Amino acid sequence: MSVAPGSGLPASKIPGLVLLDAVELSWLISRREVSCVEVMQTYLAHIDRFNPAVNAIVSRRDEADVLAEARQRDEELARGEHRGWMHGFPVAIKDLSDAAGLATTKGSPVFAESIAVDDELHVRRMREAGAIVIGKTNVPEFGLGSHTFNPVFGTTLNPYDTTRSAGGSSGGAAAALAMRMLPVADGSDFMGSLRNPAAWNNIVSLRPSFGRIPTEGFLSSPSVVGPMGRTVRDVAMLLSTMAGPDERAPLSIEQDPELFAGPLDRDFDGARIGWVGDFDGHLPTEPGVLDLCAESFAAFGEIGCSVEPVVKRLPVEQAWETFLLWRSWTVGRNHAELYDDPAKRALLKPELIFEVENYHRLQASDISRALTGREQWYAAVSDLFDEYDFLLAPSAQVFPFDAEQRWPQEIGDRSMDTYHRWMEVVAPWTLSGHPVANLPVGCNAEGLPMGVQLIGRNHSEWPLLQLAHSYERATDWTHRVLPPLLR
Repeated sequence: MSVAPGSGLPASKIPGLVLLDAVELSWLISRREVSCVEVMQTYLAHIDRFNPAVNAIVSRRDEADVLAEARQRDEELARGEHRGWMHGFPVAIKDLSDAAGLATTKGSPVFAESIAVDDELHVRRMREAGAIVIGKTNVPEFGLGSHTFNPVFGTTLNPYDTTRSAGGSSGGAAAALAMRMLPVADGSDFMGSLRNPAAWNNIVSLRPSFGRIPTEGFLSSPSVVGPMGRTVRDVAMLLSTMAGPDERAPLSIEQDPELFAGPLDRDFDGARIGWVGDFDGHLPTEPGVLDLCAESFAAFGEIGCSVEPVVKRLPVEQAWETFLLWRSWTVGRNHAELYDDPAKRALLKPELIFEVENYHRLQASDISRALTGREQWYAAVSDLFDEYDFLLAPSAQVFPFDAEQRWPQEIGDRSMDTYHRWMEVVAPWTLSGHPVANLPVGCNAEGLPMGVQLIGRNHSEWPLLQLAHSYERATDWTHRVLPPLLR
């Protein structure tokens, strides 16, 4: 193949196969117009060429083993066997999730040699759909902080400016997608980890409702797994693979995930979108963020929607305090054993120590406040959906910052009192559990990307994806503005 349609790129510079959207690539493979071996060889060569510039993909498997799996996929197609829409796809799994045979380091020296025995559920489902795991994507240490750096693999850099952060914690996945090193990717999200890196890398992501992609347990953890891609269609297709009920997950949603593989076209004439912006000045934002996000209003208008400022005052400070309780409760509880071992504690990043020590200070009354506060915030957001069909907010409060910086200490004249206060804009929607898509809104004068959070009703990923698709058709930022290295 020479080049992807409409890319405007010479075939000698970027291989056409890696420029294809995932759905287009799937179609060519299923028709045997391109072999799985050719796809894999092309992607591996592209990764060899560009991954050193951004450090997005880590723990790579042996090339001979990966190509052997690709040949097996071709042999299956020759016999008329097609595993699914991801047949022959190269994928790299976020390094917080287990993929059998690969290390799950979590970016920590504590787990640098920890080899996973089994796949996590969403990884197994991707393999069953035909994907070939080639490695992992880089993360911040233990996934904490929306900046991907760690002592095991180093820093993931932003494809749009390799002196800047790629975001996190799905920073490796987002940068790999932006650089066309993967067709689709998995991510996860507690505090914007699907949304912030997607915004900063000019791609699409979806934080699904609790239970859409099952996890074990009886508590709806604020952390969820979700799909990432360069188009809404690709994200929807990956969701159709990752989602679906599971017997081991009592809170999983009982709905056929094939819904997400259906036609995305829909009329949105008359739909009302509520713009929450910076919550009436409550959130500090870097100059230009709100203005760039507001430029998306015209595109929503083109497809028949009205975007109106939300005038109702929301208890966002109470929501933040509630979020902090949940953050310390869940993160601290999950890592308390590491903290209790002095040798391992010495290897932990300060942000994790901060969370565990806050966890140790929690009392039963704090847990009760966390539960009550979450219920109250959910009720407040639900009231907004009596008036609006969707909500809209910035995906980040700052543009990608210097990769040498640990995290922004201040925004404007406001100091950040925690390592994550600068990402408060994502916390309310984590707390409520509503599905949220990140949609690109273009770049500022320095060429740095930004995105908006499009928030839908609880368990309503499908109409959310349909609106996101309509917006994408009116803007197409992901294809219009490639990273400089690919131009």
